[in-house]
Amino acid sequence: MKKKKINLRDIDTEKHAGEHTHDDGHNHSSPESVGKFKTYIPAIFSFVMLLAGIGLDYFDILFFKEWVRIIWYVVAYLPVGFPVIKEGWNSIKNGDFFTEFLLMSIATIGAFAIGEYPEGVAVMLFYAVGELFQNAAVNRAKSNIKALLDVRPNEALVYRNGAYVSVAPETVKIGEKIQVRVGEKVPLDGTLLSEKGSFNTAALTGESKPDTIQKGASVFAGSINLDGVVEIETTKEFKDSSIARILDMVQNATARKSKTELFIRKFARIYTPIVVFLAIGLTFVPYLLVDDYVFRDWLYRALIFLVISCPCALVISIPLGYFGGLGAASRNGILFKGASFLDSMTKVNTVVMDKTGTVTKGVFKIKDVVSGINLEPALSGVEGEAEFMKYLMAMEAQSTHPIARAILEYKAEGEDFKATKVSEIAGKGLKGTVNDKTVLVGNKALMNSNSIEVPSDTESIVESIVMVAIDNKFVGYVTIADELKEDAHQAIKEIRDSGISKIIMLSGDKDSITQQVAKELGIDWAKGGLLPEDKLTEVEKLKAQPGAKVAFIGDGINDAPVLAASDVGIAMGGLGSDVAIETADIIIQTDQPSKIARAIKIGRSTRSIVWQNIGLAFGVKIVVLILGAGGLATMWEAVFADVGVALLAILNAVRLQRMKWE
Repeated sequence: MKKKKINLRDIDTEKHAGEHTHDDGHNHSSPESVGKFKTYIPAIFSFVMLLAGIGLDYFDILFFKEWVRIIWYVVAYLPVGFPVIKEGWNSIKNGDFFTEFLLMSIATIGAFAIGEYPEGVAVMLFYAVGELFQNAAVNRAKSNIKALLDVRPNEALVYRNGAYVSVAPETVKIGEKIQVRVGEKVPLDGTLLSEKGSFNTAALTGESKPDTIQKGASVFAGSINLDGVVEIETTKEFKDSSIARILDMVQNATARKSKTELFIRKFARIYTPIVVFLAIGLTFVPYLLVDDYVFRDWLYRALIFLVISCPCALVISIPLGYFGGLGAASRNGILFKGASFLDSMTKVNTVVMDKTGTVTKGVFKIKDVVSGINLEPALSGVEGEAEFMKYLMAMEAQSTHPIARAILEYKAEGEDFKATKVSEIAGKGLKGTVNDKTVLVGNKALMNSNSIEVPSDTESIVESIVMVAIDNKFVGYVTIADELKEDAHQAIKEIRDSGISKIIMLSGDKDSITQQVAKELGIDWAKGGLLPEDKLTEVEKLKAQPGAKVAFIGDGINDAPVLAASDVGIAMGGLGSDVAIETADIIIQTDQPSKIARAIKIGRSTRSIVWQNIGLAFGVKIVVLILGAGGLATMWEAVFADVGVALLAILNAVRLQRMKWE
C-alpha cells in the first residue's frame, strides 16, 4: 500500500467542498460525506459477491459451473483488483517495477490462473480493506490539521479613511489598527489597544482556560475574542503570524522522516525484488530437485509466498505510527518539527534549561521597597516610600527593560515626577535629572563608579536589586523577583521520573538567584551570570561527555545558539521569540515546562509502537513464509500474514491518537 501524502491545500479544498448547502434551507449530505461512502462501495460489492460465490460453491448449485463461476469471480474481483493492477502498471511505466501493487497483482492473477478464484478475490478484497483502514487513519490525521485550518481567519476589519472596512488579512500592513468583535478570530498578531480583553487561545496553545490581558499586551492570530469589541495594532504581517507559523510547522513535520521510517522505505525497495525472484525460484527450482513435481502445486506455493512477503504492514504502519505521535503531541500543545525528533527525544539523558521564561514566568514584580536610608528631609517620614518611588519611576519611565515595566506598575498617589537628561550607562543603569536633582538608578557597579557608599546588608540580597542615589547620596532600593511557573516543581519531578539522569540550569540572571531557584526546584547543578556564548560553551562540554544526549530548553533570542547546538532544542512558548522558535526542534506552545516530560513520553510511546509493528510484521511473516514454502499454509493464512498483520499494525498505530498523557 502506498503512503498518502497529506497536503494542507488539499485539506482546505475538501473542507470548503464539504460546506455546501442547498437553497431550500435544509442541510443535505455534503459531497465530502457522499464521496466517503462511495469509496466503500467497491469493497462492499466484492465482499457480497465473494460470500455469494462461496455459498454457491458450497451448496454445489447446478448453474454455478465452469464459465459462469469464472465470470462471477471476475466480476467480484474487478472492483477491488482493477485499481491495484492499474497502479502497478503506472508504477512500471514510471520505472518502478517492484512494488506491493505488482506483488498483489501477480499473486491474485496467478490464483485465477490455477483455478483458485475465491482465494484470488479474497486476497485483493482484504488488500482493499487494508487501503480503507489506511485512508481512515490518514483522514483522522487530516481532521486534526483541519482543526488548525478552521482557526485561520478569512477577514480583517481594518481602520482606513475614517472607517473600519473588511479586507483579506493578507492585505493588512504592520502598524494598522484592526477591530475584532465578540466571537470573532483575531486575524493578525498585534498589541491590544483596548483597556483589556479576554481571548480563547486553545487552537494555538492547547490551553482551554481563557487568557485575559491588559492594554499593551500581545494578542495572537487565531485567538478568539470572548468579551467585548477590542482594537488591536498589528505587529506582523499575516504570513508571519502565529497561526501561519504553526500551520507551516505542522505541514513540514510530515515531510521530516525518522531514520526508522527511511530505513523501512529503503528496505522495501530491496526486499520486494528479492521476494519476486525467490517466488520464481520456488516455482521452477523444485523441478530439478523432486521426483513428483507438479507445476500447479509449486506455483500455488509461490503465490502464497508472494502474498505473505508483501511489505504492506511495514510500509504503512511505521509512517502512521510516527504521524500518530506527531498528532498526539500537537493535541497536547507540543509541536515536533519532524518524526526524527520523536526518536531523538527517546535518547535524551541530560536536560539543560534556561531559568527566566522557562521555569519562571519572566514577569518581574516588586518584592520589597526599602527607603529612608540617608533620605533628605523632603523624602523622610510617612510619605518617604511614595516620594522615593516617584523619583525611581520617573527614571525608569525612560527604559524598556522588563524590570522597568515592573517598577512602573507601582501605584503612587499624587502627581508623577518627570525626568530629564536621562542617559543609559551600559551594564550599570541610568543617570538623569528629577526636580533639579541628579538621580542615579541601577546596580552596585553604578554606585561604586560614582563613589556612593552602599549599605553592607545589600550584599546578602539574592533577588535582583535596583539602587537609587539622589545628589550622590544613597536613598534606598527595591528588590525585584520573578515568579516560578505553577507547574515548575511538577515539571522537574516528572522529568526525573521519566528517567533523565541529569537536570541542569544555565541562566544569564545573577548566580545567587539562579542557585536559589535551582535549590528550590531540586535541580542537580546550576550556573548563573552567563552570556549566550557561555551557555553554548557549557552545553558543548556536556555533549562531549561519552554517551551524553543533551536537550536544551529556552525561550529567548539569546538562547538560539544553544538551541541549535544541542541534540534536541526545545523552545518554551510557541508564541515567544521568533528566533528561538525557528531554531528549535520542538515547540512547547503552552509555556508549561511540565510538557517536557510529556514530550519524552510521547516520543517513547511512538517508538515502542513502531517497533511493536516491526516485530509483529516480521514475526508473523517469517512463520507463515516457512509454512507456505513447505506447503503447509493456504492462501487464507497468506491473507492474514499480509493484510491481517497490516490491519493490526494500523490499529496499533492509531492507539497513539487515543492515548491519555496526563
